[in-house]
Parts: sequence; structure tokens; C-alpha cells
Amino acid sequence: MSIASVKQLKTIKKNVRKHVEAALEETGGLLRLAPAWVPRSFLQPGLRLKLHPNDTYAYGLNRGGIDERWFGSTTEAANEGRVPDEGLSYVINGRNRFTLRDAISECGSDIIGKRIWKKYGKWPVYSKFFDNMGPIPHHMHQNAKQAKLVGQEGKPESYYFPPQHNNVGNNFPYTFMGLEPGTTKAQLRKCLENWNKGDNGILDLSKAYRLKPGTGWLIPPCVLHAPGSLCTYEPQWGSDVFGMYQNLVEGREVPWSLLVKDMPKGKHKDLDFIVNQLDWEGNVDAKFKDNHYLEPVPVADSRSEGYVDRWIVYGRIKKQQLFTAKELTVDPGAKCTVKDKGAWSGICVQGKGKINNQSLNSPKLIRFHELTEDEYFCTEAGAKAGVTFENTSDTEPLVLLRYFGPEVNSDAPNIGDYRKRKFD
Repeated sequence: MSIASVKQLKTIKKNVRKHVEAALEETGGLLRLAPAWVPRSFLQPGLRLKLHPNDTYAYGLNRGGIDERWFGSTTEAANEGRVPDEGLSYVINGRNRFTLRDAISECGSDIIGKRIWKKYGKWPVYSKFFDNMGPIPHHMHQNAKQAKLVGQEGKPESYYFPPQHNNVGNNFPYTFMGLEPGTTKAQLRKCLENWNKGDNGILDLSKAYRLKPGTGWLIPPCVLHAPGSLCTYEPQWGSDVFGMYQNLVEGREVPWSLLVKDMPKGKHKDLDFIVNQLDWEGNVDAKFKDNHYLEPVPVADSRSEGYVDRWIVYGRIKKQQLFTAKELTVDPGAKCTVKDKGAWSGICVQGKGKINNQSLNSPKLIRFHELTEDEYFCTEAGAKAGVTFENTSDTEPLVLLRYFGPEVNSDAPNIGDYRKRKFD
């Protein structure tokens, strides 16, 4: 099917299994996905998502600009005034479309594998491009226990800064993370007390790290971070909970409601409760960079075969591997078959070619309602059988980012293993 407008497609709720099975049979285990755009009313878009500039405010100026694109998502965006399916990925099959969430609900283990389906009953992770002109507030994401108090799930996350989406660094390519060793809870509480007195000074208690394209970070829940202005690929848990602890960013007010939105209503003015939402030891870690910073690690020495696959997100949070990600680069004119241990969601960030003989290319510019040929979801069976990638360009590499669900890649590196790499 050629690239067309999503408006031309029919949304279906019935016979989803039939359409899923037909698509998987045709593609060798792949589901083609349409772009899922998400706006944020309190942020300024960074304009590196390849979305047409006329469509930055496609949801309306009151909703804010589009600064995120979500991948392989069965998670709804937690935005005020959102449209019903905001954040959900749609599968494209012929002239029909249906949500990936419905496809997995109907087909379960046939898509995501028996182990993940049995344990979670859903695809529990997603990824996004997060793209802003400047920094965003110092904030945290609740852990599972805290989020459960408001009927939500916790949110560990990770970062990778793809060079293809960072030709410019925008206003502040630095991220504040955690708190300076020795910071006290009383100091942080004072920042909250000063919420309506101008800048509450929380960044005075933190440290900023310069962001470098082609590297990344692993961020546990309950750890403060104020993401900078690089466009970020973010594999993470399937949740949209957060608490903003900074009240003023680049002259823009952050309302108290964004601090407490995912805390129990009876605790919205309880400063001690809010301070204790943070993992204190994790925030004041004297070896914060050593314990969270990531650089790519090659999976194998395959450069002579015309391709290289690299781990870009790895490591464990509280001894759990919650998600991992790889970056595959295929040389011009080369072809390879890559096997993986579990289902994955992939986005092409550079070049053109084929994926299991389906069109695969990274578009130059996308209209809000246009379909693309850059995003696919691969079933566990398809991944284990092997997916064939072909670069049909004579000059440009073909590059695909793909992320995996929990506990899929037991062979993934540990934090710090990039220092040991023997080849690249």
C-alpha cells in the first residue's frame, strides 16, 4: 500500500484478529504502524520530529504544540482535554486501521509472546521521540507502589539521542539529574515552600550534564531530572505519570497541579509526603553518572558483513531489566537477517530499503494525517525467525531503532560495559 492519508482509512473494531493474521502472514511477523503524535500544553516544540511546520499545532493552539511521537504504544497520553485515542499506535492493514492495543488484546501471545502476555496481559512498555526547544522542569516519575495509589503504573525510562534528529542542539542541550551529594530534605522542602515566590531554586541543588548525540541514560523512577533540548528516543514503561518539582522554566510558570497530579488528593499540600516521594539515596548518588550513563555497545563484530547492531539502552533498575533497545545500521547496498529473542517496535531514522520485503524509509517531512513507511511492530515469533533488512540506497546507511519488552535480552550489557567493548 502506498503512503496515503490516515483520513482515507476505515477504523475497525470487529474482526481485528483476522486482519492481524493476514498482515503477519504477508509480512513475516510485522505490523505496520501509523505515526502517533502527542502535544504538551506546557512545553515548546523543538521542531525536529519531521512533522510539517504547519501541523505543529494540529490539535489546536489551546492543546499546545506537538513535541512527541510515540512508538508501539498501547498507552494513552495523560493530557487534559485529549482526544480519546491520544498516544495510541494504530496498525495499518490495507484500507483498514485498528489500535495496536486492540490487536494485542485479541491476539495476545501471538504478538508479544507467551511470557509477557501471561505476566502483564498487555504490551507494558512504549517509546517516543521527545523534542523540545529548551529544557523542561526538574521532575520525577512515580514508582509502581506510589502510582498504584492513584490507579496508575510507575514509570522508569531511558534516553538515547539519535544523531539523525539532533542536527541542532536547540537552546539548552544539558540535563539536570538528581541532587548534589549532601543535599538535605529540608533544603528541598524549602523549594516547595517557595513555590509562589518566584524561582524556587531547585536547580541550585542539582547538577547538569552535557548531552551528547549517540549516547544515553537510564533513569529509575523517583529520580529527579530536567531533560535538556536534544531530541530524545525514550524507551520506557507504559505510563504517563509524573510530578514537576520546579516551578519556573525559562520564565514560564509551572502550576502546582503538575507537581501533584499523580499523588493522592489528600496529600496535595503535604510537603513532607511530596519530598518523600523521591528516592533520596538515588538522587544524591555521588557516582550518578557512573550508575546511569550509556554508550552504544556492539552486539557482535559484523562490520565485514555490511551491518552493525548496537545496544543503546541496557542495564537494570532494582535488579529488573524493564526494557532494552538496539540501533541497527545497514551499509549502502547491503542485506542482513537479524534474529532477536522477543517482540520489538522499530522506527527507521535514516535511509531507505526493505524490511521483510516491505517498504522501509525515513521520510523528510510528514503531514499530521499522513501515513509513513518508517514504523513497524515485530512479533516475538517473527523476531526469533529473523527479520531481513535491505538497504536499497547506493550512498546512505539504513538505520533503525528498536526497543524490547521486559526481561527479553538476558545477554544485554550492564551499566558501564561500554568501557570494555572490543570492536565497533
